[in-house]
Amino acid sequence: MGRHIREFGLRFDRVLASPAARVSETVELASKAFGRSFPVEWDRRIYLASSATLLDVLHGLDGDPAAVLMVGHNPGLEDLIFDLVPDDGSSPLRDEVEVKFPTASFAVLELPVEAWGEVAEGSARFTHLTRPRDLDPSLGPELVS
Repeated sequence: MGRHIREFGLRFDRVLASPAARVSETVELASKAFGRSFPVEWDRRIYLASSATLLDVLHGLDGDPAAVLMVGHNPGLEDLIFDLVPDDGSSPLRDEVEVKFPTASFAVLELPVEAWGEVAEGSARFTHLTRPRDLDPSLGPELVS
């Protein structure tokens, strides 16, 4: 996934992550595959957080970073996507998350705000989704047609 993020071309100014051991391992492996290490802000609030707590974390960001990578857990991250992306049928990617948002998935949301404190429910545009099975079909369930 780290290699995919690098190839996708997304650059982020901040990495916020849960201090859980599994998240730490994921960040380490992804940064090796990405080709560089990242300064990570370990935030206990992200550990098993609800969508509301994750939104509070975003609202509290200082310095107005242009892009943030958040690494955490489900169901919180999945619920954050559901809260931020409108459920109006305009986002096929949101529909995909409703089907499955497995461990190590990578989602990109664009937020039309000047400051992180302005992030509001239903305001995001979902622009990219990659799940591990999208990169290696052997990692996902067999699809029956």
